[in-house]
Amino acid sequence: MSYEQNLIEDEEGIRALVRGARRVAVLGIKTEQHSGQPAFYVPEYLAQAGVDVVPVPVYYPEVTHILERPVFRRLVDIPGEIDLVDVFRRPQDIDQHVDDILAKKPRAVWFQSGIRNDAAARRLAEAGIRVVQDRCLMVDHRRYAR
Repeated sequence: MSYEQNLIEDEEGIRALVRGARRVAVLGIKTEQHSGQPAFYVPEYLAQAGVDVVPVPVYYPEVTHILERPVFRRLVDIPGEIDLVDVFRRPQDIDQHVDDILAKKPRAVWFQSGIRNDAAARRLAEAGIRVVQDRCLMVDHRRYAR
């Protein structure tokens, strides 16, 4: 099986990922003080829609909870399975997280709107992790989760 099959771009593949995303780690989540930014309001929407959101902020070392959920500093520290990692990082900052993502082995990784890193996507896809790039999870969740 070629790694390209794990690079999800078709609507059927997107629908399947959205519907299977019950537990979502949000890498690069912002705090409530940044409520106008997608890295806060997208996970807030997901939590309100019934998704188990696991906050993984990159900044805010003093913060222990976001969206009333405990914060984890690395994906590998999260107990249990993760269906999807929703990534809010600049493309050039994703590479530093790839080993952590690979170690956690989520079913899928989702790079939010405006975020593409083809080299990182390929590494993840080669490891059997499905990857979506440059799409908004909130928009697709509203479209397909019902």
